[in-house]
Order: sequence, then C-alpha cells, then structure tokens
Amino acid sequence: MTSETGPGRGESAGESADLLLPLWRALVVFRMITWGFACFGVWTRWDGIVRPSGAVLQLAIMGVWTVIASIGYSRHWGRRNTRLAVADLLVTVGCMYATLLAQPLLDIRAGASVLTSVWAAGPVIALAISRGRDGGLLGAATISLALLSLRGVDNAAKMLSNVQLLLVAGIVVGYAASTMRAANRRLREAIAAESATAERLRLSRSIHDGVLQVLAQVQRRGTAIGGEAVELAGLAAEQEVALRTLMASRPVDGAGGRADLCGLLLPLATTRVDVVVPADQVMVPAAVAAELVAAVKEALSNVDKHAGPDARAWVVVEDLGTDVLVSVRDDGAGTTPDRLDRAGADGHLGVSQSIRGRIRDLGGSVGVRTAPGEGTEWEMKVSRT
Repeated sequence: MTSETGPGRGESAGESADLLLPLWRALVVFRMITWGFACFGVWTRWDGIVRPSGAVLQLAIMGVWTVIASIGYSRHWGRRNTRLAVADLLVTVGCMYATLLAQPLLDIRAGASVLTSVWAAGPVIALAISRGRDGGLLGAATISLALLSLRGVDNAAKMLSNVQLLLVAGIVVGYAASTMRAANRRLREAIAAESATAERLRLSRSIHDGVLQVLAQVQRRGTAIGGEAVELAGLAAEQEVALRTLMASRPVDGAGGRADLCGLLLPLATTRVDVVVPADQVMVPAAVAAELVAAVKEALSNVDKHAGPDARAWVVVEDLGTDVLVSVRDDGAGTTPDRLDRAGADGHLGVSQSIRGRIRDLGGSVGVRTAPGEGTEWEMKVSRT
C-alpha cells in the first residue's frame, strides 16, 4: 500500500496498486469533514452548552485524534491490521462520553446533542474497510450501545434512524471492501502469472536457440557415430526432454485450494513417457490432484517394472466438464486382468491400493484394459468438484 501522495520509501509497487486505497482516502476526508461539522455544531449551540470549556477540550481531543488517525490511515502501518481501527473505536467511544464534560447527563437524555455527532461513524467505516462486513457490524454495534447508554433506554426509539444508518454504513462499506480485497488478490495473481509467463517465454526462446539445438546435435551425432557415443546421445536425449518439459510447465497453484492437474503431470515426461494435456488449465481440488498424480506415478512405476525395457508410456488428460479422465497407456508386455487381481491377493498392493484404492477414496472409477503382448491401459475418472 502507499500514502496518498504515492508509494512510500519502504512500500512495494504491488502495495501501490491496492484497490482499497480509495476507501482509506475517503475515510481520511470523512474524518476531517465530520470533525469540522462537530466544531460547527458546537458553535451554533454555544449558548446552550452548560460548560463551554469542556466542549472546547472535547473538540481539541477529537481534533488531535483526527490528525493521528488520518496520518495512520494514510500509511501502510495503519492499514495493515486492525489495531489502529480498534484504537479509533475506543477513542471515539471515549470522546462520546467526553460530552459529559460539556453537558450533564440529564440534559443529554432530555435532548441535548452528543457533541461528536457524525464524527463517531469514523471507526465503523475503518473497521468495515479493515475487516469487512463483520468489522463494520462490530463498530456499528459498539457506537450504538455507547449512544444508547448516553441517551437512555427511554430515547431508544428516537435513536433508531441513527442506529440504522450506522448498520447500513458498516454492512455496505464492509461488503465493498471485501469485494475489492478479493478483486485485488485476483489482480495480484494475474500480474504474477503474466510476469512468470513472460519470463518463461523469454527463457524458452534462449534455451531453444541455444541449449536444445546443441543437445539435438549431440543426440544425432552420437547415434550416428555409435559405440560409447550412443550412451552420450541417450543422456542428451533425456536432458532435451527434461528441458522441454520445464519450458512447457506452468503454474499449478490456484485460488481456493485448487491446483492445475496438467501442471502437476507435465514434469513426469521422459524419453519413454509422453504427457498429453489440454491447452487450458484443468483445475481440481489440490487434494484430488495430489492423489491423481500419485496414482499415475504408480502406474508408470509398473510400466518400468513389468512392461519391458523398450516399452513406452503415454499419460493423457481429458477435461470432461464436471469430470476429469486420466489415462496411462503403455505398449509393453501386457498381462491379464486375472493376474492383476491375484497380485492384490498375494500381497502386492500397488494396483489394489495405490491406484484403485486412491481413486475409489476420491469417489471416482478405475478401468483397466490389458492383454499379453498388447500393453496395459488404465483409465482413472474423478469428479472435478
């Protein structure tokens, strides 16, 4: 956040884009104007005030606190938590009771004005901006109770309009602040994602123009030369795949505890594993994504152990709208469904627990197609919600 005149020396550029700044600035203006109204009210009722010196002292205290609060609300330290807003509420309640320095309690309950007037609504707005609707309601209730204690229960009906205005102000400003805070969070995430994407594209161009071309050349030359150079070609091929996977990776975290399943699966690509995902993100609950990734890793582990040294595997993600389908297919030795079932009975729990168990716990379904010499294909389907 920033001060009213621009970013402070210790404040970041991200804080200067805070969408709540206009509300805080409006509160500062409101505080100053309403203090002026309170002073004008005392001046117009000067002859009816029993102890004018007490009224002057009260206005002076209100003026000093208005300056302190205005400076605080104009700085990041005053807006980053609710301490200043709570202090504002307590000081304002104290200033309301300070009316007793100018007017006896019996006169106030007989109809004399509480000298704070509209100035007392300041902390209601501050708490609404800082803590949303609940903060606004807390501030409105506190000020209303203080006013009721001064006016007396017999005058509660006359205070109804003032209480309603305080409650409406707290709710409306609180709702607006909560909405703007959520919009500000999404804006920051979008800016961060855009910056990360731009940097990734820049690095991708540099890698493509340099490192990838060298690795591809090493792979071709090593294969052509043969002998020990074939091993070097294989290493170059693995590093090429790793770099391409890194270049294709994207942010996986999302709002509300959700994650991009595609971003989590892309790093599993190797020279023997191809990962095919949609162009758009496939957002699922983070816990669901973690379990799906673990099941896919177990299926790929089975490919390494049982499909054969030359087997290749493909991981495919399909977005079905309300559901997500993840398939893991290989062209290896294959087996029979009966052997898969017997493996679980024999104590080999990779299939029964790590794959089927995980998806079943998510409320999804698992299908498998396999035959000797025809490879194996797993299909894992879960709900996105």
